[in-house]
Amino acid sequence: MHGLGPVAWPPAPMKTERLVLRESEARDRSALIDLFASPEVGTYVGGPRPREDLERTVPEVPGRRPGFFVAELDGALIGMITLDRRDAGRPAHVRPGGGEAELGYMFLPHAWGCGYAAEACAAVLDWFAAALPGEPVVLTTQTANAASMRLAAKLGFTEVERFEEYGAEQWFGVWSPVTPTGSS
Repeated sequence: MHGLGPVAWPPAPMKTERLVLRESEARDRSALIDLFASPEVGTYVGGPRPREDLERTVPEVPGRRPGFFVAELDGALIGMITLDRRDAGRPAHVRPGGGEAELGYMFLPHAWGCGYAAEACAAVLDWFAAALPGEPVVLTTQTANAASMRLAAKLGFTEVERFEEYGAEQWFGVWSPVTPTGSS
């Protein structure tokens, strides 16, 4: 994530109720290849990538960059969460010139429907809000992806606009951290 400023990377691993969110390691490579090659995962992100291409191009330690978190359950990768700067050339922005932090997530199909994505994304958003207070976070998902639309609402993203991209209607929302009003 370019232009993060004073944020130290990688952060210490974060523990949620059921997950550990951490920097990628060499042991995550095969599960990440499974993730990117999955037809189910690829449905709303341009389709699965050919496994042979992934085996050839994925580095020994994949995703080793600022803003890339592995979601681990019981010692194994079940998904990933990313925070990247939104390209100014893409449609939809909440500030002039773009460059907002954009949340992305992908989870292996066996982990769907268990609340892991919500748990992991909420922790990453809390980390980001503490690291860069007041910075907006945006999210784009296909309107056809009902599960991702539900997750966006659950996380507190509000719709800014819809637009056409990659041959499908896209939903674009913004998240603003909520200050807790009591004990949690």
